[in-house]
Amino acid sequence: MAKATDIRPGTTSGGSAERDRSTAETEEIRKALVARLGELQAEYDQALSEITELQRERVIDSAGDDQVDTGAKTLEREQEITLANNLLERINQVEHAIDRLGSGNYGWCERCGNQIPVERLAAFPSATLCVKCKQLEERR
Repeated sequence: MAKATDIRPGTTSGGSAERDRSTAETEEIRKALVARLGELQAEYDQALSEITELQRERVIDSAGDDQVDTGAKTLEREQEITLANNLLERINQVEHAIDRLGSGNYGWCERCGNQIPVERLAAFPSATLCVKCKQLEERR
């Protein structure tokens, strides 16, 4: 199976779309991705601050807790950490998209090398797989 890096510009198996985009288009995409990265980073930083503050409050307010209270607080902390980890994963996806944009591979499927539809990139700008490959991945 071909990889995106194995396919030369203009030689897709799915059509005659050019692999190159104009400098203006690339810069517009880069600006949007960098803006999204900033938003996610701010949200992640805020989540970490809230987790830290809540942890301090829990330590102070833990006198007299029974097992149920301790379990509930542990569950809440795990949920908060999971949300923060999800934000971190989204940050990593956007950073990967920016890297792919710089290398000229943005908008091309990492698995089959076909162009990712513009509609998919508009809905999920950090997509690395076309719809067909993503569906195959999710079935596994």
